[in-house]
Amino acid sequence: MNVRRGDPGYDAVREAVLWNGLKPDRFPEVIVRAASAGDVAAAVNQARAEGLRIAVRSGGHSWCGSPLRDGGMLIDLSELRGTDIDPAARTATVQPAVTGRDLVGRLAPHGLAFPTGHCGSVAVGGYLLSGGLGWNGTELGPACASVQQVEAVTADGESVTCDAEHHPDLFWAVRGAGPGFFAVVTGFRLGLHPASATILTTSYVFPLSQTRPVMRWATGAAAALPPSVELTYVLATAPEGKVITVAATAFSGSPAEALQALEPLAACPIAALSHQAPAPVTFEELYDGAGTAWPADHRCVADTLWSDADYETLLARFADAVAEAPSAKSLVLAPVTPASPERTRADAMAFSVLGASYAVPYAIWEDPADDAANIGWLRDTMHAVEPLGTGHYIAETDLTADASRAARSFAPADWERLGALKKRYDPDNVFHSYLGPA
Repeated sequence: MNVRRGDPGYDAVREAVLWNGLKPDRFPEVIVRAASAGDVAAAVNQARAEGLRIAVRSGGHSWCGSPLRDGGMLIDLSELRGTDIDPAARTATVQPAVTGRDLVGRLAPHGLAFPTGHCGSVAVGGYLLSGGLGWNGTELGPACASVQQVEAVTADGESVTCDAEHHPDLFWAVRGAGPGFFAVVTGFRLGLHPASATILTTSYVFPLSQTRPVMRWATGAAAALPPSVELTYVLATAPEGKVITVAATAFSGSPAEALQALEPLAACPIAALSHQAPAPVTFEELYDGAGTAWPADHRCVADTLWSDADYETLLARFADAVAEAPSAKSLVLAPVTPASPERTRADAMAFSVLGASYAVPYAIWEDPADDAANIGWLRDTMHAVEPLGTGHYIAETDLTADASRAARSFAPADWERLGALKKRYDPDNVFHSYLGPA
């Protein structure tokens, strides 16, 4: 289905492109909703014939609205939701609009798992292209490390298979290049992992004013946790007021094993406002919790920061910002070791871990009248922490905030390699490059 700007229904189709309630004032000339890989190739050829630059959308979870560009063509892959699981080979072939929640549900009966995104409605397309920091990433690595092969349509309209032996440069780029990738992925072959028989969660909630001592304790405890435990710090507003939460999720083979894994967090020397003892949780419940933190139809902006500062130093600055946030829904998320360094091979993927610590501030609000205040808060927050930064994460960074955002989301040599591959695979600039400041 094609809809052009000015056609009846264009506005509704454009509005549906982004999950975010905040829609940027950017308008594609034509939106193509593909129903097959063949439709994608036809759309690429149409764009070339009409001189239209291409942007791509899988699930529309881009915080800065990267799929929406002025002029050109938007290829909407949201109808490509096929999944084929081979339990014996422990692989799955999935199309780009399959969501994390759907994938987990399809894998569960086979006792298999994949490090899907933390928000269940995120589609695998943009998530995997950007690297994929997801559930159990401390143990399993970035999700793109488990991508074995992709099917893609290149700028000349050719359908190609990419893996370590076929188009290896394109395969390297597809694992981390994010929204600046210069082809359209229509299918991924994923390597799967054994599902955890038990998932336990535990948490402590403290006053935000206690951020420094809490981080000193939590940093010591984190060093003793096994990779099967995902540890996250959250700075937010709760019924108790402004708080910092230390939350851990253990992915284990049995309740006893999970409890042992969480043992370093069992004794906390700091008085907590509340404490949840280790309790079993399902993936559905994990996704429901994420839905509460990032509610649909709200207006949201986000940014990211890799840093070599310790969490005490980094989160103390973020705590000052959270204390002044204009919206009680805004928060800062700081996952400890969001991607296993052992599974993040720099020679195998464009994605790389760019710092020892990592944090993501989210401004979340409802009233359009509050747009300026909340966007300003996010920009001021990032300005305060930027001196501690070593880079950004391409999936969630605010590409409109600064012209350097995209380049600083990659190791310098990788950024140069991406630029060279863009010229090689897309010499006529058929695909939009990275979004930047207006």
